[in-house]
Amino acid sequence: MIAILNVLLFQSVFGFFKTRGMEILDLDENPIILQGYGLGGWLVPEGYMLHIPGYGSPTSIRNRILELIGEEATYQFFDLYRKNYVAEKDIELIADWGFNSIRLPFHYQFFSPIDSPGVFIDDGFEIIDTLLVWCKKNNLYLILDMHCAPGGQNSGNISDSDGEAKLWTIPSNQDRTIEIWKRIAERYVSEEWIIGYDLLNEPVLPSEYNGADLRDLYIRLTDAIREVDPNHIIFIEGNWYATDFSGLTPRFDSNMVYAFHKYWNETDLASIQSYRNMRTQSITPLWLGETGENSNPWFYETVKLMDQQNIGWNWWAHKKFNTITSPLSAFIPSGYQQIIDYWKGNAAKPSAEFARAALVEMASNLELDKCEFHSDVIAALMDPDFGTSSKPFKIHIVPGSLMTVDYDFGTNGVAYNDVDYKKIRRDEDQPWNRGYAYRNDGVDIEKSATSVTGEYNIGWIEDSEWVNYTVEIVYTGKYNIDIRVASTSNNGRLQLILDNQVVVNSIEIPNTGGWYNWQTITVEDINLPKGTHTLRVNFIKGGFNLQRMIFTAVDNSLIEKITTYLYIGKNYPNPFNDQTIIPIVLTKPSLVKLNIFDLQGKLIRNLYNGEMIRGLNELFWDGTDNANVRVSAGVYYYRITVDSTATKVKPMLYLK
Repeated sequence: MIAILNVLLFQSVFGFFKTRGMEILDLDENPIILQGYGLGGWLVPEGYMLHIPGYGSPTSIRNRILELIGEEATYQFFDLYRKNYVAEKDIELIADWGFNSIRLPFHYQFFSPIDSPGVFIDDGFEIIDTLLVWCKKNNLYLILDMHCAPGGQNSGNISDSDGEAKLWTIPSNQDRTIEIWKRIAERYVSEEWIIGYDLLNEPVLPSEYNGADLRDLYIRLTDAIREVDPNHIIFIEGNWYATDFSGLTPRFDSNMVYAFHKYWNETDLASIQSYRNMRTQSITPLWLGETGENSNPWFYETVKLMDQQNIGWNWWAHKKFNTITSPLSAFIPSGYQQIIDYWKGNAAKPSAEFARAALVEMASNLELDKCEFHSDVIAALMDPDFGTSSKPFKIHIVPGSLMTVDYDFGTNGVAYNDVDYKKIRRDEDQPWNRGYAYRNDGVDIEKSATSVTGEYNIGWIEDSEWVNYTVEIVYTGKYNIDIRVASTSNNGRLQLILDNQVVVNSIEIPNTGGWYNWQTITVEDINLPKGTHTLRVNFIKGGFNLQRMIFTAVDNSLIEKITTYLYIGKNYPNPFNDQTIIPIVLTKPSLVKLNIFDLQGKLIRNLYNGEMIRGLNELFWDGTDNANVRVSAGVYYYRITVDSTATKVKPMLYLK
């Protein structure tokens, strides 16, 4: 009784997330839509994230590593793995992306050792305490998720099961689950930065059990938690991987939420109608507690659907190895790949010394600064214009080079059009990006085998597909366009459209003798107007690969190409009285130095020395020297040096 009274006193001092009707309320009791990311793979390693054959469970993954490097080295590996997988800067970045919450999947063994009922350890609490400090600094709220319950709440790897869901078949496992959650609730009863407790991730009951058995355990868990914590929200997941809520209504707590998961189905209202009916009938909020592993268009459509239906959501997961579906992708080093090959049976067992070094490098690659950032994933989730507006992925400078995989941000039908762009069937293979590289859109992208001019290319091109590019054309004039292609037939054709006006009607793609036998075809004297425009590459007929396009001004007296990334325009006016303008076009940021000399080679003016941004840059010279004194009339030269190597000298005439 005294413990309960103390809990009630805490409640009067602190504010907590709570439910009211069909809404979740924040600390100020205002309705909130949770927009979060899950820290999947951190405390619960999953085989598919680590590219382990057979998609191993946390225990089997640890045993594989243990067999290679021994107990002490395995402990050191996982310590480094966890340190780099999620650090404070990961949490800062998630907040910077605009999310307001985090779901933390954990294994029960961080709180209580295996086969040790009644025994508790501090490991899990120390992790949560540290994570809470980071979350508070960045205004992120936390949901605790028991991803692996004693015995396994389903028979799969994700619950660290041995192949049987023994949470249900061995009653003592339920007792352990209850005592662990009660201890967690005791610890965090007064923690307002914790939204609530997601009691069981994706339960799947054996065939002889049903929703009534799941409900009974949830009620026992909730009752135990409420003995020590009346404050936090209880999140209840349905059977069959959080999709079947049969037997779980009506609600059994005044502060609970039904948490469903959504994978590989349509993004329309019908796909969540049963959950909406449950919300209305039980007057209980909904939360999409886990979703993802699909294309950017599917992401955008799902977020839009949830927002329209006043349902919060949490994405899976913020970081994985060699992925395009997460915003952060860690690279698989060659040594770790050899270990993967050994596990697949395709390579000899590595030595312990080699394996230790390879695994340390693998764990080190999880550090945020070493990961590849997929800005397109964040745009799909957080940019409300993703479904309506084509926005620059990169600003492409003309004249200059355009890599075709750098098409605009936006969903299918907005920034590009591709026949296959999302997965909506669990029972069918529906790749949206057949090359599984670079970006998570419907456009099929692959690494450009045997190519030295570009790492990626668009492939698997089909009839009537297209891609958009935002281009910044520096000068009005005629341009030659070099298009790099590869094909095994001569049937392909493409078209270039600028702001809905056809500028090149039809370009025939030749048979180059192979998908990676690259050949450049050139279209000449294409009139392009100055300014920012949308260039569409329209694939009239598919069946070829496309890698890059290079735009070169026909009139070199107007703008001259110096290197692949430097163009110098003719200064104007020339001759000049007051001042002249020297145009410099860069297709990448560079260090630029521009000095002015007289006919005898004497330095007159240090006009510019520093970093210059990509695009059109204009430098002005008013005919003064370094002392700001007007020079005499005559011929002068300006010399430009870029990145300490590329140099060009041009004359100009100053008339006083």
